[in-house]
Amino acid sequence: MLVFISCENFLDVVPDNIATIENAFTMRNTAEKYLFTCYSYIPKNGDYIYDPAFMCADEVWGLQQSWQAPQIVRGFQNVVNPLFNPWSGLTASPALYMAIRDCNIFLENIAKVPDLEEYERDRWIAEVKFLKAYYHFYLMRMYGPIPIVRDNLPISVSIEGAKVKRDHFDDCINYVVELLDEAVVNLPPRIEAEATELGRITQPIALALKARVLIMAASPLFNGNADYLNFKNKDGSPLFSATYEAEKWKIAAEAAMAAINAAHESGHKLYFFKEYNPLGKSLSDQTNYKLNLRYAITSKWNPEIIWGNPNNLTNENQKQAQARLDGSTIGLASTGSTLAPTLKLAETFYTKNGVPIDEDITWDYAGRYTLKKATANDKYYIKEGYETVQLHFDRESRFYASLGFDGSIWYGQGKLSEDDSWHVEAKLGQYSGRIQSGQYSQTGYWAKKLVNPDNVYSSTVNYSIVSYPFPEIRLADLYLLYAEAMNEYYGPSNEVYDYINLVRERAGLGSVQDSWELFSVNSKKYTTKEGLREIIHQERGIELAFEGQRYWDLMRWKKGISELNYIVQGWSITESDAVNYYKVNNLFKRTFKLKDYLWPIRELDLIVNKNLVQNPGW
Repeated sequence: MLVFISCENFLDVVPDNIATIENAFTMRNTAEKYLFTCYSYIPKNGDYIYDPAFMCADEVWGLQQSWQAPQIVRGFQNVVNPLFNPWSGLTASPALYMAIRDCNIFLENIAKVPDLEEYERDRWIAEVKFLKAYYHFYLMRMYGPIPIVRDNLPISVSIEGAKVKRDHFDDCINYVVELLDEAVVNLPPRIEAEATELGRITQPIALALKARVLIMAASPLFNGNADYLNFKNKDGSPLFSATYEAEKWKIAAEAAMAAINAAHESGHKLYFFKEYNPLGKSLSDQTNYKLNLRYAITSKWNPEIIWGNPNNLTNENQKQAQARLDGSTIGLASTGSTLAPTLKLAETFYTKNGVPIDEDITWDYAGRYTLKKATANDKYYIKEGYETVQLHFDRESRFYASLGFDGSIWYGQGKLSEDDSWHVEAKLGQYSGRIQSGQYSQTGYWAKKLVNPDNVYSSTVNYSIVSYPFPEIRLADLYLLYAEAMNEYYGPSNEVYDYINLVRERAGLGSVQDSWELFSVNSKKYTTKEGLREIIHQERGIELAFEGQRYWDLMRWKKGISELNYIVQGWSITESDAVNYYKVNNLFKRTFKLKDYLWPIRELDLIVNKNLVQNPGW
């Protein structure tokens, strides 16, 4: 697997300490270091400290208020020193315009390297074009229209000539797609030298990113959004089109299918635990379904992962997602337990019948907060004899795979017998509860999905973590993107249902058609474009929970105002008895305003460059 170096590291190895561009491209060895410099800027997506999307949606609440995402959620975003600022490369963010500059330097000079085979030169150029496209896309997703940097400005450029303006959003999209189309031609379909090259870009990765870019462009925030009708440069040139173009969904669907086909041809497929069974155990269907999802995320470079982020090996995430499962682990720094899924997320997952909890005709939605004792029939999900709320019973497998909660079974972590699994005890005074200062879940939920089942508590009270690259893009995501784009353009069809059902069936659920017909109070919901849209949106929220997609989905769907103006809730974790513990506790009243759909540009950048305009509302 690659370990990327930064420019600083590269400059340290230049002979005689003379750091020049010419030195970098005199031989293959140093040019390769510059290639990895271009890779080194890849943001640490999925990291709760460095990824704005991880905690800025409605999935997770953070105990540490000093983290940037909780500050944003609490309303402290600003223009003087914006939190998460990749535009300027400040506040723990990669400097993405510097990244684009280094990519351009590479592309301008790689032809000079004398000892580089042409096939390898072509591949490296393709990789850097992809990275350049990705860095533009990352900025666009946050800021909307940005200045495109096709080439670096020459040293001779005038001061006024360096003051670039923002390009029209559609032009930004077209440029990124152009770069990706150029890159795909010379990228390998798969990584063959896995020991040294895992983490490098392939054709399926480039095509998957293209699909994601085009689906973003087709979505309501960026496709005919009347809120941005007057969003213009200082010279009056518009930055968005005010006209909705349905055709963008068709183009996006075609791109998603091309990505799916390339992924299949390269050997990517949905992960099923039974096919690999890394634990060597014969397990119940209930546990197998849970492990399907847990290992799809945490099994290194498994075939479902189209793009794994080598810059985020997830160790810190796992520490903060892990519940304490034994009294001897109290005080163990490796199990911080501070990433707390919200009650809202817990209520998003389906019932065991594959429909929302407020739609299932067999499920007592009104009584979901009443207490119930687990029986032998619940033993794969909840400790037999344990008392918890009705909300935690009769849910789908992804609920139990994704969340830990008071009384829940936590398979793995050194205990591989289903008859002797760990379980969570989260009330005040219990080993998973609020005992150690600064190391507890504020909501009474844990992000179990992020924790590798192969991690082990040792007898010496150490916690051994098995790292994995964070999944930037996996096949299930592509299936749901394709279904979304097809539904938006053509409406409901068997083709749309089929790709949703591939994801649902892996979770042990029935088809969309059967589940809604048999169990939903709104049995024909799946037959309308609007109803199926809602189903697809919820399916993405469930399948991709904690993967950094929910926030960007809510933004592009223009659902921030409807979904993120809510009260963050959990259980009353300072209570020691079930009756009082299971009273809903209001943690924070969150607000989201129209201006929050796009990130603010730092005020100083606007002062330096008079041609830049600020995003609306900031």
